[in-house]
Amino acid sequence: MVKVEINGQVVEAREGDMLIDVADSAAISIPRFCYHKKLSIAANCRMCLVDVEGAWKAVPACATPVTDGMKVNTRSPKAIAAQKAVMEFLLINHPLDCPICDQGGECELQDVAMDYGDDVSRYSEAKRIVGDRNVGSLIQTDMTRCIHCTRCVRFGQEIAGLKELGVTGRSEWMEIGTYIEKSIGSELSGNMIDLCPVGALTNKPFRYKARSWELKAHPSVAPHDSIGSNIFVHTRNGEVMRVVPRENEAINETWISDRDRFSCDALNSSDRLLQPIVKVDSNWQPMDWQLALENLIEKLKPYLATPEQVAILLSPNATLEEIYLVKKLASALGIKNIEHRLRQQDFSADQYGINQSLAIDLTEVEDLNSLLVVGGHLRKDLPLLNNRIRKAQLSGCDVNVINPPGLDYNLCVENQIDTNQLVMNLAAVLKAAITLTESADQAWLSSIDVNDQHKAIANSLIKAENAAIMFGLSAQSDSNYGLLLKLGLELSELVGASFNDLPAFSNTVGANLLLEGNESNLTDWLSSGKKVFINVGVEPDVDCLLSDKAQQAMEQAELVINFTAFDSELQRSYCDLMLPIAIFAENAGTLINIQNDWQSFKLLANSKGEAKPLWKIIRVLGNMLDIDGFDYVNTAEVLTEIKELNLELSKPNHKMMDYDLTKGADSCSGLVKCYSVDPLVRRSLALQATPDAQQTNQSN
Repeated sequence: MVKVEINGQVVEAREGDMLIDVADSAAISIPRFCYHKKLSIAANCRMCLVDVEGAWKAVPACATPVTDGMKVNTRSPKAIAAQKAVMEFLLINHPLDCPICDQGGECELQDVAMDYGDDVSRYSEAKRIVGDRNVGSLIQTDMTRCIHCTRCVRFGQEIAGLKELGVTGRSEWMEIGTYIEKSIGSELSGNMIDLCPVGALTNKPFRYKARSWELKAHPSVAPHDSIGSNIFVHTRNGEVMRVVPRENEAINETWISDRDRFSCDALNSSDRLLQPIVKVDSNWQPMDWQLALENLIEKLKPYLATPEQVAILLSPNATLEEIYLVKKLASALGIKNIEHRLRQQDFSADQYGINQSLAIDLTEVEDLNSLLVVGGHLRKDLPLLNNRIRKAQLSGCDVNVINPPGLDYNLCVENQIDTNQLVMNLAAVLKAAITLTESADQAWLSSIDVNDQHKAIANSLIKAENAAIMFGLSAQSDSNYGLLLKLGLELSELVGASFNDLPAFSNTVGANLLLEGNESNLTDWLSSGKKVFINVGVEPDVDCLLSDKAQQAMEQAELVINFTAFDSELQRSYCDLMLPIAIFAENAGTLINIQNDWQSFKLLANSKGEAKPLWKIIRVLGNMLDIDGFDYVNTAEVLTEIKELNLELSKPNHKMMDYDLTKGADSCSGLVKCYSVDPLVRRSLALQATPDAQQTNQSN
């Protein structure tokens, strides 16, 4: 530690820390544009020039390491003159279009110009004009406003892992743009909007919709994947206008994925179901809530004598409180068939325990020395986990994958096995590890062939001080998922690696916690059919892995009830009753993320039409059916009741599993496309216009 004096204030810091970081830790303000704590140092805007004793000119605080006894003045005449000169040059070519700029009111250039700009410009030459670039449906460019801080360029190279934006030209003719005319394809691209200190890169779907000072910021949690990214939802008059990241170093750092940011426009989709509708003589009729719920009870009661013929498909994005109340109501009615693992077809390992979660903290992922990913396109499934893996790889971690062919990665993969036969290749890695360690019997693996890549992966895991094995959604979708679990758990124990069966959706962990032990085998339900299906936040024809069987099962059922936020012709073709539910931002609840953080959020926006929060609907149904224990006033009471149960997931016991490698053919099912993971994302017009979504539509 060294002592540094800044503006007469003595501050302790680590030797070598940059002066701007030390000043920030002491709450001493230094203006900046190019500097960002998550990006490399560029020192090209020069706005952070400060006066250091002994230096003959002002120096950039972002690129000056502190030394013991250093004396710094950020407000001396020399520093102020240097900062004012930089600001004058930055404003030479910047357009005076603040009244029509979406960044107005939250613009770093505006804020700094108030302190360091002059009220009259001395510049009388023609201003530079730069043509806008069309970089896709998510980011609006106004490049004449660009001040060349290069934050967006460095973000693409260092965080997103895609060099999509770059610099051409020099001096005032320098331009930021794509080298060829194309869309920015990163799943984290929206973070460039937050990084841009001016209005050069703005939110295209939000363009001209509201001013920043009209918006109210509400802390919340992203609802699309198991990271549970912390966000601010900005509303105006009870309507969601946009979503931005909320910093949480332990979870999402300062970033969010594009689907977390841009899917909110689907809240105003024309597909929203605005009132309860009931099918009467093949015609759909609107009903008020009281009549609709009475109609539901009337239709359902005849089947309660044989509750095994009733199945509930539940969204893995439903809140903890919603899942708990659905289960509580179902149990009271004798219904045991509840399933949220809609993209799974092998449930043979359930009897040995379910524990889909991250065995290490998200922050610890960056410290890994070796990683094996099996059946997971983490770049698209869990972008922010992939970002931490990328940081680990840049620090020397060996990343190995056994994945379906045709996947693109934004990091360097050491050993890449492209295959649809996950079981045989994972078994080969296990066999290679057993051979290298000479520590276990491998007779049951005698039929497995081992090649050099399998040996290299096994060797990497064995030698690593900190290793991990991660299963993705494709592995969980495999027809031999149970066998994959046995192999993965055996391998992790053998090489001393953590085993991580990664949950994909926002409350998969919570659903597993509450529904463990239920009688469920979705594959059998969809193959043999049930008389009644109750779909809660689910569109079976899209959300289920076995979509064709799911649609056929719905069409053949005698009664189908959908609790849904969205209407569609396909749902109307097989449903008998559709009830509108509130979704993201329109309800309150709790989600459990990938590292078992319980994160609660409040109701932030008005529901559309007559949509109601699901927990309230279930509460009313419980009361109408005269079932005790449904007198809740708010979700906090439900959460308290859940916590009192002290539920814990049982640790999988792979030693009890007995599987024959010769049984069944290996098959690896397709991954969920990035922008089709849930009904909200599927109805975001901005996301559906991206290259990722277009490729999905073409492949379908």
